[in-house]
Parts: sequence; C-alpha cells; structure tokens
Amino acid sequence: MPAPATELDVSPAADKPAILRVGDIAEAPSWVAEHRDQLRSLVDEHGALLVRGLPLTDAAGFGQVARELAAPLMPEREAFAPRWIYEDGIYSSSKWPPNQPMCMHHELSYTLEFPGLMLFSCLGAPQSGGVTGVADAAAVLEALPSDLVERFEREGWQLVRNYNELVGVPWQEAFATEDRSVVERYCRENHIEFAWDEMDGLRTKQRRSAIITHPKTGKRVWFNQIAFLNEWTIDPEVRDYLVMEFGPDGLPFNSRFGGGEPIGDDVIALLNKVYDEHTQREPWQTGDLMLVDNIARAHSREPYEGAREVLVAMGEPVRLADCFPTVTPS
Repeated sequence: MPAPATELDVSPAADKPAILRVGDIAEAPSWVAEHRDQLRSLVDEHGALLVRGLPLTDAAGFGQVARELAAPLMPEREAFAPRWIYEDGIYSSSKWPPNQPMCMHHELSYTLEFPGLMLFSCLGAPQSGGVTGVADAAAVLEALPSDLVERFEREGWQLVRNYNELVGVPWQEAFATEDRSVVERYCRENHIEFAWDEMDGLRTKQRRSAIITHPKTGKRVWFNQIAFLNEWTIDPEVRDYLVMEFGPDGLPFNSRFGGGEPIGDDVIALLNKVYDEHTQREPWQTGDLMLVDNIARAHSREPYEGAREVLVAMGEPVRLADCFPTVTPS
C-alpha cells in the first residue's frame, strides 16, 4: 500500500532539486491522484520536485499523470525546435543536438500566456549527461549586476525570429497551421510584429518583460530566454555559416535589448555564469517524474551521450498580464 499522503518525505540538498522517493507503487496515475495536493504543495515549497520510483513506462501513463496534476495541458506555439507529439499536450523534449547544451530558460517566456507548471517524465535515461538542471529565478535576479537589471527592467528584451524551410523551424510547424491568415491573426492578437518574404518565410519581432512577479509568491524573478535564444549560443561554426548564407539578421532566433540594441557575448557569458552558480542537478533515472514551477525556476538540458527519452507536458496556463510585467508587450 502507498504511504499516506502526510508521510511524503523529501530529501533537500543545496546542489540538487528536492527528491521524493517512493516505492511499491502499482500504478502511477492513481497514486498521483491520491497525493496531488501534497505534490503540488511540495512544488510550491521547493520550486521543483523530482519524484523517483514511480512505474512510468509510456506516454499514455505520463499523459494521465500530467492531466491529473496540471490540467488543462497547453499546446505549444511559436516553437523554436521540433518536437514529436505523442498525444494532445504530451511532447518529446525539443530536438536539439545532443552534444550542445540547451541553456537555462523559462518555457514560452516570450508568449503572453505560458505554463505555470512544467512536467518531465524520463522513459529512458541517457548513457551519460542529459541532466535537466533547474535554477532559482529569484536568486538569479538578485545575483545579477544592478545596472544590467535596471536596463532590462526598463527596456525588457526583444526576440527576433526567422521561420523558413532552410533555417530554424518552418512557420507551419511553429504555429500549427498552413494558413497565413491564421498566423497573422495570432501575431496581431499577441503583439508580434511580422513580415513575409518572397520565399514564403516569416520574420517576427516581439518585446517582452525580462523581469516579472510570481503571482503566488510575490517574488520578482528573472524570467526570459535571453541566455538561450541568442546568436552566442549557436555553435560558432554553424553561426558563421548562417550569417554567411542569410546575413546577420537572418539567424533563426536572436535576443536583443528591448530597445533593439544587440546583446554582447559578454552579457550572455555573465548570465550563464550566474545560472551555473545557482543550478541544481540530478541525473535522470528511468521512471523519474519531475515537476517544475516554470516561473520560480528556469530549466536547462545538458549535453548527453546515448539514447535519451524525456517527455514533456505544459500545464496551468498563466497570463503575463497577471505577473506585473515591467514593459508593455509590443
């Protein structure tokens, strides 16, 4: 029999996410349903929770668990990398080269509605690496230089995207439609500038807050994808080739200061350094379930070797307008 809900014991550690070890669980969805409130309370307390020992073996079981914990699940829009779709709301991890890191970021932080809770399920652990690290976004904000924080607070950040068949993700895939008018309506409704080119490519630009306030805790947090979606995180050889072929404004994605000025590699290096100093890591084990407060914690994916199957779900939508943004979306 599973332990009573009041007996859920978590192992905290400074360099690891909170870990809850369970055992002798016959069925993951029913156990999660019984302990839902306690699990969500632990996420609220720790920002991220790794549940170890559940019999999670397939996408269907993870889908049941995800809907139990975080319904309604969100579809992905404005994707920056391909994903496989297992069922509605259940995705593979972003298909990113395994030898390259996915730097710290908050999922869909460039949208006007983003997930409040991220759910990850490891169906197959890699031979080595591949950790999904987490970092306290309030602590990261506190550790950044005050002049840099003040600038981003005043200006926000700007994300520029290029969608086409040759570079990045095609707009048809990113917006889940073949209809240009649907994309244009979405962009207008979501304060995104857009322009089409003669090759049926799409270029977008949007300004968002880099700092918001957590709607539950009231903490100010560093909330964006500046450290990830910028030219300096692209492999140098790949970046040089893309610039040669498409020009400096033709990269699949790039982040700028909110006023449009470039962000230097020194700023990105500083952000990654601060993130690294605040990262908690725990290697995946097959069957692990990880719950991450998407506002309180940034997450990453480290390089890996061997097959890695980690599924993702995004739930509990939160509106940017409810998080006291410091700039008006534009």
